[in-house]
Parts: sequence; C-alpha cells; structure tokens
Amino acid sequence: MLTREDNERLTRVGPGTPMGELMRRYWVPAVFSHQLPAPDCPPVRARLLGEDLVAFRDTSGKPGLVDERCPHRLASLFFGRNEEHGLRCVYHGIKFDVDGNCVDVPCVAPGTASDNQMGAIKRQLKIKSYPCIERGGVIWAYMGPAELQPEFPDPEWARLPADQRHATRHIQECNWLQGLEGGFDAPHLTFLHGGSAEPSRGIVPSLYEVVPTDFGFVVGTARDLGGENYHWNINVMLMPFHKIISSVPHAAHMWMPIDDEHTMLYSIDFKPTGGAFTE
Repeated sequence: MLTREDNERLTRVGPGTPMGELMRRYWVPAVFSHQLPAPDCPPVRARLLGEDLVAFRDTSGKPGLVDERCPHRLASLFFGRNEEHGLRCVYHGIKFDVDGNCVDVPCVAPGTASDNQMGAIKRQLKIKSYPCIERGGVIWAYMGPAELQPEFPDPEWARLPADQRHATRHIQECNWLQGLEGGFDAPHLTFLHGGSAEPSRGIVPSLYEVVPTDFGFVVGTARDLGGENYHWNINVMLMPFHKIISSVPHAAHMWMPIDDEHTMLYSIDFKPTGGAFTE
C-alpha cells in the first residue's frame, strides 16, 4: 500500500507538483482535431494538468493553446473572436497569436503611446502558450520547459490513415492513476464487464507477469483454458499514461489528467494492417 504522502506525490498534477512537472516533459493530448474543424473557427476550452486553457486554429490552420484568461481584465478568451491570425478578446479587443504574443491593442487610443511604449505594452500583455502539433486526429501540446522539449513519440495508431482508426474520449471522475490502474486490472474485466469483450475473459486470470522497461512496463495475463492451453493477453504501458492493448482490432488508451480529481480517457481502436472502420 502507498503511504498518503506517496499517493499525493503521484496523483497531484498541477504546476509545481512533482508528477505535474514530470507530465509536462511529454507531449500530451489536448483536444481532437475535429473540435477545431477549420481556420478561424470558434475556440474550445481545454483544462489540462489543472490549467484552464483555450485551443484555437488560426487563419493559416495552425493550432494554438493559450491561457484562457486575458491578462488585461481576466476576461475569458473562450468567448474571443478568432480572426486574422489571432484570438481577440471581446472585452477590449486585445489580440493574441498562437504563440501567446499580443499583436494588437486597439483599446490604446492612437497617438497616446510611442512605438517603444506600445512595444512594451504588448510584451507586458504576452500570455502563456504551449507548442502544439497535430497527429492522428489529435492536437498535442508540450507544456514543459522549451529547452527540454522532446520529439513527438509517434505511436503507431497516430501514423495510420483516418479511416483505419476510431477515437473517442470521456471524462472519468477520478485521478489519472486510478484510471490507469483500472486499465491494467485484468480480473475486473471478468467481474465488472462480464466477459463481453471475448469469451476467454469469462475465466479469471491465473497468471500475471510484469516486465519493467525503459519506457514503462509490459504486462502479460494468462487465463487457464484447460489442459496445457492458456490464453495470453499482452498490454504495454508507455510513459506517462499510455496503454497499447493486444486486441483485434488493436486499441490504445490515454489517461490524460484534467486536474487532481478528473481524467480524460482517450480510447482509440485501430487497424494497422488495413480495413476501414464503419460508422
């Protein structure tokens, strides 16, 4: 059993927490690409690792992820107008690009500030932003120090054509570790899910092996089918919260922390050898 202190260390994900800082060293899922269907479309909210953010797609189609609050009077940029390569706050018209730079301050009357003064105002108004990339129908963000930004891990399902994968997501009212632990808990498939996924799951696993790796761990579970026959199932855990499942079709999960008590579970079914999913 974990101590209370260890549990707090593992499950708190806000800025400045040990696990929160570790999570920020990885590319994490922010929103689905289809939530931002076109350039200059309305922004969407994204709460990640305890931070309230807004995702938007600018005029060139580039995705951005910025602080939800305008630094001027803290109005929500979720209500902002997405136009001409930036998100404009509806309160006073201050505008920000995908890198968080203030690019327009129309509420400063013309002629009342020199170019140097206007430059200083814009620098003061720069907001928090996170780099984004788009892979596999997901917009990913890197929320850690710029000098430590890693390459995107490029999982197999993210490299496939769109018709060879099917992704959904839903909120779990628990911390990310509770969600991930449930995802690797083989006996609960038998008792909770009733073996509906495959007949062999009606048999409680008799063997459970964990192999540590430099990227996470691999879990093997075996169900005794009688005689010398066992049904093995292999699941791979990739840091920080990914799971690859040996099913047909293949599947992957990501337990993305929203905050300390809520988790966004992404579920992806995919067919690496071809074959489209039907609606």
